[in-house]
Amino acid sequence: MAKEQSNGSEYTGPLRRLLLAIVALCLIGTFLVWRIDSPRVERFRAQVTDRFVPGLDWAMAPVTGMVNLLKDFQSYQRLAEQNGELRSELRRMQAWKEAALQLEQENARLLDLNKVRLDPRLTYITGVVLADSGSPFRQSVLLNVGARDGIVDGWATMDGIGVVGRISGVGENTARVIQLTDASSRIPAVIQPSGQRVIVSGDNSAAPAIEFLEDKDAVRPGHRVISSGDGGVFPAGLLIGQVAADPSGKLRVRLAADYQRLEFLRVLRHHGTDRVSDTADIIGPQLPPPLIAREEVSQ
Repeated sequence: MAKEQSNGSEYTGPLRRLLLAIVALCLIGTFLVWRIDSPRVERFRAQVTDRFVPGLDWAMAPVTGMVNLLKDFQSYQRLAEQNGELRSELRRMQAWKEAALQLEQENARLLDLNKVRLDPRLTYITGVVLADSGSPFRQSVLLNVGARDGIVDGWATMDGIGVVGRISGVGENTARVIQLTDASSRIPAVIQPSGQRVIVSGDNSAAPAIEFLEDKDAVRPGHRVISSGDGGVFPAGLLIGQVAADPSGKLRVRLAADYQRLEFLRVLRHHGTDRVSDTADIIGPQLPPPLIAREEVSQ
């Protein structure tokens, strides 16, 4: 058995070498034939090409399929890259969309501020709301304007529609606004059309209470509430809100200002009423000097 295997190995080695030599000679011959520059060899090459190449389509089919598959893979890779670029561009566009919406909302707030009709004698400063108190026991916001802008304690602040509160605490670059809903807020007001003077008193709720109302029967829900100007702190005629009744029947003020979206506030410059320096001019006409002298002598 071992002898037969040894005989087979003796014939296999030389036969393999012979086949390799034949293949090498064929390749060398083919190379030389295709490299020789001669008219006869050229005609021979043309005949061989016409004879064998058209019949090799079946042999080239796998190669053609691999080439097409490679092209399809490259095309799919390019599509995947383009899809990734489109996704990143879409994310950037969404970010720009959000920024545009925010700018549109801010522009709407500023336009609302410009719609407020004020006394021509009043000037104002527009500030940006930086933060709120974040406490249920303190209703206030912080503005980015302060003493450097001439802000004074007590000045009224408004959004695009109504009164928000008053300045209470001024720093160099910031100022705090106590809202009408704060428990420490008390604002003299007038209810229209009855003309009754009341106090709008904050109690940390969304609708401040109406206090010191003389004739409750003359007031109905929906009547306008404006500042009266009493005390010389707030200017008169600023819109506060409308009268509303809670479930218990107590009258309150539905505020006109949008407290849920405070972004910009208008601080009204109001230095109070003028001080009286000469009471005689107000009480009555000034008497001539001789008459005043005679009255002093008679006394």
